[in-house]
Amino acid sequence: MTERIANGIAGRLSLRPPQQQSLDILQRITEIAPPQKNIDIDAALAAIAKEYPSVTSFEREFLSLCFALATGVGKTRLMGAFIAYLHNAHGFRNFFVLAPNLTIYGKLIGDFTQNNPKYVLKGIQEFAISPPVITTGDNFERHLASGGSLFPTTINIFNISKINSEVRGGRSPKMRSFREEIGESYFDYLAGLDDLVLIMDESHRYRASAGIRAINELKPVLGLELTATPFVESTRGPMPFQNVIYDYPLRRAMEDGFVKEPAVVTRENFVSIGKSPETIQEIKLQDGVRLHESVKVELETYARNSGERIVKPFMLIIARDTTHAAELLAIIKSKDFFEGRYAEKVIQVDSTTKEEETIERLLKVEHSDEPTEIVIHVNMLKEGWDVTNLYTIVPLRAANARTLIEQSIGRGLRLPYGKRTGVEAVDTLSIVAHDRFQEIVDEARKPDSIIQMKTIILKDDAAAENPTTVVSNPKLLDDFGLGTESSHGSLQEGSTPPIFNLEEQKIAQLAYEEIRKLETLPSSRELSNPEQQAKIIEAVQSRWQVPQLELDGIVTKPDFSRIVARSVELVQRQTIDIPRILVVPRGEVKAGFKPFKLDLRGLNYEVPDQTLLSQTLRTGEISRISSTVGNVNETRLEDFIVSGLIDFDDVAYDEHAELLYELAGQVTSHFVSRHTESGARKILQVYRKEISKFVHAQMQQHYLADGSVEYDVKVSRGFTALKQSAYTANVGDTLDFRTSPTDKSNMARYVFSGFKKCLYDFQKFQSDAERRLAIILDRETEKWFKPAKDQFQLYYRRGMDDIPYQPDFVAESKSGISMLEPKSTAELDDLEARAKKDVAMTWCGHASAHAKSHGGKAWTYAVIPHNVIAENMTLDGLVKAYSTV
Repeated sequence: MTERIANGIAGRLSLRPPQQQSLDILQRITEIAPPQKNIDIDAALAAIAKEYPSVTSFEREFLSLCFALATGVGKTRLMGAFIAYLHNAHGFRNFFVLAPNLTIYGKLIGDFTQNNPKYVLKGIQEFAISPPVITTGDNFERHLASGGSLFPTTINIFNISKINSEVRGGRSPKMRSFREEIGESYFDYLAGLDDLVLIMDESHRYRASAGIRAINELKPVLGLELTATPFVESTRGPMPFQNVIYDYPLRRAMEDGFVKEPAVVTRENFVSIGKSPETIQEIKLQDGVRLHESVKVELETYARNSGERIVKPFMLIIARDTTHAAELLAIIKSKDFFEGRYAEKVIQVDSTTKEEETIERLLKVEHSDEPTEIVIHVNMLKEGWDVTNLYTIVPLRAANARTLIEQSIGRGLRLPYGKRTGVEAVDTLSIVAHDRFQEIVDEARKPDSIIQMKTIILKDDAAAENPTTVVSNPKLLDDFGLGTESSHGSLQEGSTPPIFNLEEQKIAQLAYEEIRKLETLPSSRELSNPEQQAKIIEAVQSRWQVPQLELDGIVTKPDFSRIVARSVELVQRQTIDIPRILVVPRGEVKAGFKPFKLDLRGLNYEVPDQTLLSQTLRTGEISRISSTVGNVNETRLEDFIVSGLIDFDDVAYDEHAELLYELAGQVTSHFVSRHTESGARKILQVYRKEISKFVHAQMQQHYLADGSVEYDVKVSRGFTALKQSAYTANVGDTLDFRTSPTDKSNMARYVFSGFKKCLYDFQKFQSDAERRLAIILDRETEKWFKPAKDQFQLYYRRGMDDIPYQPDFVAESKSGISMLEPKSTAELDDLEARAKKDVAMTWCGHASAHAKSHGGKAWTYAVIPHNVIAENMTLDGLVKAYSTV
């Protein structure tokens, strides 16, 4: 029951895999060590350590566990999931969320407040009906006066300074003062509750003696710690926490695409020896702005192509001290710095303002209507600064390489769209460090770097594992003896009895080859036509070589008719008819672009004088931002843009020449008005490709097509052979698909078998929801399978690329054929899901029309939310509720 509640919450809150795995761990902890007052701490530790050996101590006087999640993965949403689960599954009503400073304190209050855009409990039905009361260090007295202690569910949010035994001057904080309304202090009231759960944000900040003492005095039944840095610094170096039960480090977040990739940037062939600090500073500032402008163009191009909001990036400059910061501010505001373009787009934030005021100013930088594009700061930014549009960092203060890496990337890795886009510039955080390039690269490669390459440590029993490549053949190929076996053996023992004997199998294989040639028929049902079978028999007989024994008169002639009929029956039974559909325009298609004025405000490239070299810290991959010499040279400046635009498939020079030169003229005039003609030529040479993409993205918004164009749908094949898949697994280590694995967050590692209706013996699932859907399909369909790569000729548009799309499931029942796509709630309506849905709906419509004309079954397409897939559901019910065709 509690597992189902946890799965439901994960679906409603659209948890990412590391968040869901954390919630699954909490669900398990509540089973093996139920939180309660006066729990036997030693017994609880022993029970937890048995399953989670990384926990060797709670490090508190109560049961407390640390979930170490990398910055940018979503710790606040996980807090909401923890609260929802403990309330819904176990009836907990009192929660205490602890913040390390006033900035995070204010942010948490906002995140737990209804109607806030980032409300972390949105989607939890129980809290929608009766929302928790948010009690804070600022309003708890008013709540007490109004009987607030009687609220059904209370989330207390306090800053650590408000619960310490003493504050400045030796006075006790207000919450420790006696309150007549409850006959004790609010602190003592909370400490007496038998269901108080303490959630500690940035828990590494509460390891000092005063913080530990105050937290222990609260006497919660359970402590849940969240941090991206599960260690404390000491004279002996970092001291790791002993209560980390789940660790999802920054390296994994990068690998899984939840954050930007950090890269260090320098000039190609740059040598700092002999250059003064002032010269190096000037070069880094100049190149930082060049990089910033380049990223700004890439972000706008991506947004226009994808339909997303336009993100305004900004550059962060780290100064030595406040005096240096003021000097940098003066430089950037001067007319000599890029002709004064950034004079009104730069701000200085440092210790001359309060920390909370500084953070508030920085948070405004994320807003697209706020002009700031350069921020000068003295200290590396700390927790609580959660902007997503920091793309370029220029460190100008002395610091060792490790500090530069850890503190620079810590605040800048969040993604503006919540996920990677596949566009390198949009997915990368750049650190401009010409004079420290090699030092930073070397530091990033060290084993203890936070972005270290993956380390694999073999356990004592690792030798017992026997990994193998498993080829998952369609059962049909195995029936014909055509299946490709893994070179390392099979995953399961035994095999089904052969359908044909050895000699018959050779004939059946010939029959299958002839059947494959008949895929141009309207459907596989046509194979039963006596005329078609006669053709197959004739072809097989002509290719069959008489064995030597038959030449000697010992063996009788085989029954070709029976073997061919059996072969046809196997193909029909073990295949779902997937037609090959082509959509082609009828007659002449008239389309083009209407004239328009380009928006060039974001196009501010500077004249390049050096090549910038960027190296991704995690992977070591090298890329060049620009080069001093372009690959092409043109007589007219406009030709740089026109030649770039006609590289796009939808732009024809003969039809669009007038418009292309008009747009190119706007671009060249834009640059010539800001630079010399030779400078503009260099910009167009170097950035020809990027500028052409920028212009083409705006052209898409002014595309005109002749709406009267008609299309013909041609079916080149009525059915197609199923393709093979290959997986990696351990010999003898498959799971029955009816059993849910313990580690559901790592579903892709398992291979499942035991199917009755599946057209393959082995399948892999990307989520437990897919596994549950397979149970439903195996129970209710005639046949089903998960399509292999290239099984369907479906493509959807992402930016300028056509991406192949394979639906997750195809299932045939008595009433029809369904194309099924299980989705997490977070993905249900994103741009990619909508693009896939459009092409799938179109394909299913054409497939249904073809099937109808040949007596076949109609196709439907259904996008099914993960959280509604349960074994009590029926296929018909799911299709009726979620089909789009």
